[in-house]
Amino acid sequence: MPAFACSMIRGGSSRGAYFLADHLPADPVARNELLVRIMGGPDALQVDGIGGGHPLTSKVAIISRSAETDVDVDYLFLQIDPTRQTVSDAQNCGNLLAGVGLFAVDQGLVEAGPQSTLVRVRMLNTNALCHLDLLTPGGRFEPAGSASIDGVPGTGSPIVCNYLDIAGSSCGALLPTGARREMVAGIAVSCVDNGMPVVVMRAADFDLSGYETPED
Repeated sequence: MPAFACSMIRGGSSRGAYFLADHLPADPVARNELLVRIMGGPDALQVDGIGGGHPLTSKVAIISRSAETDVDVDYLFLQIDPTRQTVSDAQNCGNLLAGVGLFAVDQGLVEAGPQSTLVRVRMLNTNALCHLDLLTPGGRFEPAGSASIDGVPGTGSPIVCNYLDIAGSSCGALLPTGARREMVAGIAVSCVDNGMPVVVMRAADFDLSGYETPED
């Protein structure tokens, strides 16, 4: 297999491979087959690739300069499933989105400011917009910092993600069913689409506290 340039970046609580769109096949089928191989398929552990054998470490971001005047870069997120060896663009990924700004600056798609840089991103999966604010002292991204997030050890540079009008981006409405709360199989639920469709339920209704370990 020929070589393909990419950057490995942790965004939020995920890690993924970032590619320039021009470096990958334009045909989606050929592109997806290639990405499965790059991540380590058809082995679910992804031993012979750069994936981590887990959905959180088997993600891809494809970046290109945007043709829109109010957008700097277009971002397509692809989830590689290590077990099923499938590629999906059905949803956004806010974790990898956090790394799009520094990738765009490093690749010269966006000119860095002397102290901070605003990168305007269109999320192609849902056509929603997000403005990323990152620190670029001296015109370069500074990876070190004191910002921390749950689930990730250590600290790093803060990246502020300002989402613009993302309510209903997948289902058409903030509350897709039209109700704030409803009963499903005797359980009170709220269906919400604010960038990612979710169903919210009380942990106590399942005899859980919400503080269980991942193993539990």
